[in-house]
Amino acid sequence: MADVAEKAGVSRALVSIIFRNQAGAGRETRERVLRVADEIGYRPDSAARLLARGRSRTLGVMFAVHQTFHTDLITGIYPEAERLGYDVLLSGSTQGRSEAKAVEALLSHRCEAVILLGPDAQPGYLGELGQRTVTVSVSRRVPQAHVDFVHSAEGKGVRQAMDHLVELGHRRIVHIDGGRGPGSAERRRAYRAAMRRHGLEAEARVIPGRHTEESGVETGRLLLAERDGGRPLPTAVLAGNDRCAMGLLMSLTRAGIEVPRDLSVVGYDDSHLSHLMPIGLTTVRQDAALMAEHAVRFAVERLENGELPPREAVLDPKLVVRGTSGPAPAE
Repeated sequence: MADVAEKAGVSRALVSIIFRNQAGAGRETRERVLRVADEIGYRPDSAARLLARGRSRTLGVMFAVHQTFHTDLITGIYPEAERLGYDVLLSGSTQGRSEAKAVEALLSHRCEAVILLGPDAQPGYLGELGQRTVTVSVSRRVPQAHVDFVHSAEGKGVRQAMDHLVELGHRRIVHIDGGRGPGSAERRRAYRAAMRRHGLEAEARVIPGRHTEESGVETGRLLLAERDGGRPLPTAVLAGNDRCAMGLLMSLTRAGIEVPRDLSVVGYDDSHLSHLMPIGLTTVRQDAALMAEHAVRFAVERLENGELPPREAVLDPKLVVRGTSGPAPAE
């Protein structure tokens, strides 16, 4: 700002007035100052101005780098934050970078609130974080933690998927578990409940897994090895999420299994990748845009009113039927 003032032949205070768009400078002087600023590449440091007033107006978002559904959530977070006058800072967790480290990076950059996408942290850590700063957890609910929650009705989504498969005549329906991934426990319970409700409890089988393509590939290899050993393939598989479903599809198609003629596959999330496959993935859609909007609004509202009690938004999922589910094969 001092450089602009010197080159334009005015005071630094006048430059500040012009960049704050306040009265006190003539039209010719204003145009000269703006022209000089453009020539030397000066831009006002909005972050510094906000910090001087004790605010950063920045929301930190912690996400898992390899989770495609988190990309969809982030796509929805940006416009809602901008609409409410906030910037967004991202910090990713990877195999070599813990969620805690990703969160601490956000806090060190003076983010006023943090939005955690599918956090895998221990409940105690979430509770402690909620005491330190405004925190919103997306896709994972931890009772008693002083944070706001946004998630879909996992049980309702699984029921829709299971009803769809049973209506198609499927009986041997296997579920690939998501391990400690967000929503996994709820989806696992809902699968078992649906099998009981349809009188298929004896056929229920949960295969341990993760929310990764590798987990789907490994499950495909397991099922094929069991088939070669005399155990029939299931007629349908409900995967823990879309990534797991895609890995399973790759494993099956390489072995000559035709989907859905020989075996139906259903995912969960309806991430953007589910639309890009040669055969569209039948999956349970979580409304990423609406989840993102709720998360941003929860964070901003709590920043403006810290006395609000913890809140929870539960959104309805919807089964999206595409090409990977069909009638059960004739026995």
